[in-house]
Amino acid sequence: MQKLFVCTIVVLALGVFLVQPSSVFAAEGGVGHYVPGALADFADMAPPSGLALTSWYNHYQGSTSIQIPVGGLIATDLSATSNAEMLGAIYTSPYGILDGKFAAGLIIPYVWMNVTGTRTVPRGRTFTQSDSANGIGDMILVPFWLNWTHGDFKWAVMLDIYAPTGEYHTDQLANVGLNYWTFEPMLQFSWISKKIGLEISTTAGFDFNTINNATNYQSGNVFHIDTTIAEHLPLFGYGIIGIGANAFYWKQFTADSGSGATLGSFETKMIGIGPVLSYISPPICGHTLVAEVKWLPQIDTSYTLKGDYVWFKVGFAF
Repeated sequence: MQKLFVCTIVVLALGVFLVQPSSVFAAEGGVGHYVPGALADFADMAPPSGLALTSWYNHYQGSTSIQIPVGGLIATDLSATSNAEMLGAIYTSPYGILDGKFAAGLIIPYVWMNVTGTRTVPRGRTFTQSDSANGIGDMILVPFWLNWTHGDFKWAVMLDIYAPTGEYHTDQLANVGLNYWTFEPMLQFSWISKKIGLEISTTAGFDFNTINNATNYQSGNVFHIDTTIAEHLPLFGYGIIGIGANAFYWKQFTADSGSGATLGSFETKMIGIGPVLSYISPPICGHTLVAEVKWLPQIDTSYTLKGDYVWFKVGFAF
């Protein structure tokens, strides 16, 4: 059983990795490319050599009564629902430097969105606007990912690049793309005991955004950190189950700017915490299936919507 635990932990690291859907709005809507709670468990660390394919699903529903700049508009009483299906592939090579291994990946999200809000137009007239959108969102490239492993410890440095491949229209509340690039260097660290199954993992990153030329809105840069504490236990010979909690902190550290930033600096903050449940199957034809469910309510927000993130992830390593 201990051998099964160790082997499936390694395979799970291949099965789930850097996959984030496009956000509910453009960053001027109070949200950037990185979706809170997307990372921060051992499964995102140090995959062995080879190919892995994943399918991730993310659901978000939230609302706010404050003014929010969205797609060149100013809206209040916003209510939004977003669903994203993300297909990803990553290849880890046997090569590296300084005892670490190089990996690279590509993630393609498909997004469905519904957004309703109240707009104010000249002469003080207000009206309710509802928009829907669906399509391929902003793709995520992982051109650099260097991982190290030493005993129960894993750590990594990486760079994610979000490309503006999703459709974007001004004067629309719902957009599947954000219409700008984001460059995201990140650090990862994980400790998981092979003896008792206890895990402490964290991922921290900085998001550096380019300007949205359609609205002349320069979204501020962001710092985010996610941490997971969980216990992983053998499931009576039927695999391994993990139970724990994930917490996140997401905060702009520079102000919004540009002529489109009519509400000023608009520095967004989000804090959330919620339960995580994972399952690792016994080997099936030499491969392992991994599934994870995560519910993350936002418990504190500034200049953004407040709601709940739900994640469902499935990974398979070849």
